[in-house]
Amino acid sequence: MKKKLIITGCNGQLGRAINKQLAGNEDYELVNTDVAELDITDIDKVMEMAREVKPYAILNCAAFTNVNGCETAGDIVWKINALGPRNLSIAATETGAKMMHISTDYVFNGNGTRPYTEFDTPDPKSAYGVTKLAGEKFVQQFAKEFFIIRTAWLYGDGNNFVKTMLKLSETHDEVSVVKDQLGTPTSAAELARAMAWLLPTANYGIFHGTCEGDTNWADFTDEIFRLAGKKTKVNHITTEEYVKNNPASANRPAYSILDNMMFRLTGEHRFADWHDAIEEYIKGM
Repeated sequence: MKKKLIITGCNGQLGRAINKQLAGNEDYELVNTDVAELDITDIDKVMEMAREVKPYAILNCAAFTNVNGCETAGDIVWKINALGPRNLSIAATETGAKMMHISTDYVFNGNGTRPYTEFDTPDPKSAYGVTKLAGEKFVQQFAKEFFIIRTAWLYGDGNNFVKTMLKLSETHDEVSVVKDQLGTPTSAAELARAMAWLLPTANYGIFHGTCEGDTNWADFTDEIFRLAGKKTKVNHITTEEYVKNNPASANRPAYSILDNMMFRLTGEHRFADWHDAIEEYIKGM
């Protein structure tokens, strides 16, 4: 009998990637849910579905990810990013399921000078980061067997930075992109591969899951345009210059590089280099 997986946020970039990764897998039956099928902020609805499905695992790919929007959206951000993971974790424990929750580099303050490991202390500076950290804490509190994977600069099948830049290149001769925010662009396909690797194991805990290497947004844009054969010029600007032109933007970390230390310490799985991952992505568009 196949093991049932409840996937939340199935229509998002990561939800689609995990569906593609597990398509045809003989071990699992996917129970896909998004807002229309399951309101993760409603504990009764979550419990009802979990009792009915009796899942092997719950994969939470749902989140309020609009970083600027989080600053002004109020309670709904806490409901989705904090209470949602809490509810799913309670349901996982009651039904004997594993809990897999996706988190973010935004749980750190972004003032680092070396890649953040899973052993560094979180210190979020934005509403998005604060609520996502609250979600992590709820998972640790209520789930018995859990994986928390922090990722960053995610792109996949859906709206993302890569597609935004390529769309802008069609109508602009030049674009201005921040050069002093460091991180690692991460393919949703690569993250899904890591999730599939962890899922059948008892390798529980907090993991950092990003592609290898690092860059800044402006250099990343240069690489996107190079691979896509675009001639659009990229103006490398500072965060200060960007904020001056976009005063409503949320506080974004200057340093977002994560070290996949737990993957390195506990097994053979490795992420692709970000250059290789973005090349694969653009070739497949």
